[in-house]
Amino acid sequence: MNYTETIQWIFKRLPIYQKIGFRSYKPGLKRIQNFCSYLGNPQNFFKSIHVGGTNGKGSTVHMLSSILQEEKYKTGLFTSPHLIDFRERITCNGVLIEKDFIVDFIKKNKKFIEKEKISFFEMNTALAFQYFKEKKVNIAIIEVGMGGRLDSTNLITPEISVITNISIDHTEILGENRLKIASEKAGIIKKNVSVIIGRRISRDVRFLFFKEALKKNAPIYFSVKSKKDSQYKMPFKADYQNFNRSIVLKTIRILHYRKNIIVSDQSIKKGFKNVIKNTTLKGRWHILQKKDPKIICDIAHNEEGIYMVNKQLKKESYEKLHLVLGFVREKKVDKLLKHFPIESFYYFCQPSIDRKYSIHNLIILINKLFENRDRINFYPSVIKAFLHAKSKASQNDLILISGSTFVVSEILLYYKNFFSYI
Repeated sequence: MNYTETIQWIFKRLPIYQKIGFRSYKPGLKRIQNFCSYLGNPQNFFKSIHVGGTNGKGSTVHMLSSILQEEKYKTGLFTSPHLIDFRERITCNGVLIEKDFIVDFIKKNKKFIEKEKISFFEMNTALAFQYFKEKKVNIAIIEVGMGGRLDSTNLITPEISVITNISIDHTEILGENRLKIASEKAGIIKKNVSVIIGRRISRDVRFLFFKEALKKNAPIYFSVKSKKDSQYKMPFKADYQNFNRSIVLKTIRILHYRKNIIVSDQSIKKGFKNVIKNTTLKGRWHILQKKDPKIICDIAHNEEGIYMVNKQLKKESYEKLHLVLGFVREKKVDKLLKHFPIESFYYFCQPSIDRKYSIHNLIILINKLFENRDRINFYPSVIKAFLHAKSKASQNDLILISGSTFVVSEILLYYKNFFSYI
């Protein structure tokens, strides 16, 4: 198989959560343990940082990677999901995994993957571990896929664990409330391994993490706001990244203190400044067009994320707000919509995936939620919704694309194909 055929096989034979939802979810570590054992346990050949949480973990791992790259550590990065290219999930020093490596990995392990019914994410995890081993990375930053306790990535014993925050998401798998979700995410806390906890954590959840850390003799540190943080400038215009910056700074300091992984202040500053250039980070308050009109996309897809996006919107200056929104069917869309300004112009759409919250169902829901529907339109595709929003927006208006990672993904792919700068 060539690369295109290999990727087609991966998506067809190994259905992914992002496409079909919890039907693809295979909890438990037995399969990934068996697969990695079959590969020679590549996860034991490199140091790692393990990052979980509901929101912010993607930005956090990219910031950490950028900083370590600036310090000249050979740095691996494993993230999910991808927005444009499957290879975004696995990088080394900001460079996408080679196509030939993926083809060769599948060719060698295809029979095992099929026989043992390895899931899409388990395959990705093992692929990343094998890649980082063969690349001989100094350190790999591993983002949890979902939850933590039963996530495939939880096979590693990292230098440090990080939990960014706890919000309500993936309730069909992780639980209906914050304590249940936190309990799953606390599963990445390892015996004698330091753990960093983010700032936006409630008292009861903090206590849960503290008890788990105490049980495992894991030194626990809580991220706090500091005036000194502002000296580290970031290329983002979104205030919510300040929470992630605090976590990253705490992590770097504890790595120095506990693990003698030394990073200069200059590398920290350059790492924050160059995070977009150094990594594949996209879709976080991503400004696609600065004016005439201003166009921004953000992958916020749960209530906490949408709340933070709306908080940022209040700092923007515009005449009219145009919202291009699409969702997946597991989301409580009514709770997400309550955070947006009621006077906005809405362009509802459906992403091109099986899990889409269909236009038919959106129409039924929106008719119940909105009395005045003069500013509301529905479209069968993301691009049609976006192009109509552009045609209606004046030069002093703002267009925001959000509601789902997959809506943003389609917009970024559109820009990549037509403008070649994504």
